[in-house]
Amino acid sequence: MMPDYLVFDPSTRHLRLDPHEPAFFQNPYDAYAFMHGASSAFFWEEFGFWCVGGFDDVNRLLRDRRFGRQNPAGIPDSRGIGQDRAHLSAFDGVEANSMLELEPPVHTRLRTLVNRAFVSRQVERLRPRVEALANELIDRFKPDQVDLLPAFASPLPITIIAEMLGVPVEMGPQLLDWSHRMVAMYMHGRTRETEETADRAARDFSDFLRGYVAERRKNPGDDLLSLLIAAQEDGQKLSEDELVSSAILLLNAGHEATVHQTGNAVRSILAQGGDPRRFFPSPEATAATVEECLRFDAPLHMFTRYAYEEIEVGPGIALRPGETIGLLLGMANHDPAVFAEPLAFRPDRADQKNVSFGAGIHFCIGAPLARLELQVSLKTLFERLPRLRLAEQPRFRDTYHFHGLETLAVHF
Repeated sequence: MMPDYLVFDPSTRHLRLDPHEPAFFQNPYDAYAFMHGASSAFFWEEFGFWCVGGFDDVNRLLRDRRFGRQNPAGIPDSRGIGQDRAHLSAFDGVEANSMLELEPPVHTRLRTLVNRAFVSRQVERLRPRVEALANELIDRFKPDQVDLLPAFASPLPITIIAEMLGVPVEMGPQLLDWSHRMVAMYMHGRTRETEETADRAARDFSDFLRGYVAERRKNPGDDLLSLLIAAQEDGQKLSEDELVSSAILLLNAGHEATVHQTGNAVRSILAQGGDPRRFFPSPEATAATVEECLRFDAPLHMFTRYAYEEIEVGPGIALRPGETIGLLLGMANHDPAVFAEPLAFRPDRADQKNVSFGAGIHFCIGAPLARLELQVSLKTLFERLPRLRLAEQPRFRDTYHFHGLETLAVHF
């Protein structure tokens, strides 16, 4: 059944759906279910580009090197790239050296240098620290009721990534503020005020990190910032601009999605009723539960790419160079052609997989860290507080692109 807040024309495959419609951003899965039945590829008028939501198509297009994140020069797009952006000089300066926005060969060099700190064997060493921090945060809960987002979901990943980089943990709230202001640039319907605020945040964030880069050059430590300064690939090092952009990307990506996924996962698990500890009886079961949480209610629902040549992405859908395509990760994770009972929370499903971390050369570099943090923090939380229950029905923020809760008040 077509939800009453959307309009779909099957003859043109054009969809009218306001991403700020509360009924949609509170539960996008009803709309996804309808579109899977109607057409998993459609032109989303509010965004102004074609979107794809079938699992196999999203997985394929994430890996297709005929698409990329780096905009062909001079072609305006829906994010304003190619238009007047003089007021975004600091923000664009950070983006220009971010591996997320670059393609080979520059992307390959940057990712190779940064990836050394995020391989699974390196991340696994953090497990005891994550567990200790999770317990410390739970110990600080005030009796009976707490909002898990500021008290648990947010401080854990920002503390870990700050410790890894070697920047002061007490700067956490400021780092979060800068990150939130910059991430707002990716939201639908941003304003000039949003852009100017993001630019100031990018400038302040960069200035702060340049100071720490200068300090680490003089006094190297065993932190990630020192490692990045010293790292070389074929005799090449990261420039200072690349260092700053990489550190900002790692700080932003190192907590933003994990915070949302932690909140979404707690909500999903509590909705199942019963003793939540049943989802975490062993390391294998814990890992499977986290994967199902990632599939069931992902923190990122849209990832955009540019076409680099004329290409047909589906019957009657031809893109020109520079045009954007939206890959709907949350919709792909609920594809009924791939997942049995996609709306059911089933950690033991045989078809367990997801595209929540992306795929291809832009697969999330922090995925091993995020998975470890989720495995440890969720298991610790529910083992410590097995009677945890919602104090009120949580609501999602009006940020469709980044799918996360406003608050998560619980009794325990």
